[in-house]
Amino acid sequence: MANEETIATGMAGRYASALFALARDSRSIDRVAEDLDGFLKMVNESDDLRRLVRSPAFSAEDQVRALGAVLERAGVSDLTARFLKLVASKRRLFAVENMIRDFAALNDNDKGVTRAHVTVAEPLSNQQWSELQDSLSTISGAKSVAMDVFIDPDLLGGMVVKLGSRMIDSSLRTKLNSLRTRMKEVG
Repeated sequence: MANEETIATGMAGRYASALFALARDSRSIDRVAEDLDGFLKMVNESDDLRRLVRSPAFSAEDQVRALGAVLERAGVSDLTARFLKLVASKRRLFAVENMIRDFAALNDNDKGVTRAHVTVAEPLSNQQWSELQDSLSTISGAKSVAMDVFIDPDLLGGMVVKLGSRMIDSSLRTKLNSLRTRMKEVG
């Protein structure tokens, strides 16, 4: 497993590492992770909240005040709310999505989980899901693999797997494109 310093680098990583340490000390990592996921979902679903988070036009005070109301209504835990308000007060709210991503990576690392992004042409059966998860766990050497599966009918068949920094593309679309390129070179 990678250590925390290699996972969370840069400004967003430092904030994520600090929050992770506080959450670990207070035994609330899972709650904070849930709160952060919920907050990110709210940002992605609300144009107004997304504008508040990303726009430099709002003052730090306005961001803190607006976030306070949103977080209270959403039932976000005290630790997560204080963290997000601190980020806003330091004019770093524009990087909160990276902080959340880095926190999730630290949480996964702590639990021995590796994330895989899998794109398939059609939904996987339960057996295919289980076999793929077992294979990816063996390949990665992780305790477990959390798979985010996306459906892309344009693949035609096969799959594309991103596991850490590795990319495995066994899609029919890629194979056909490769064959097409080789045929052009010959003819």
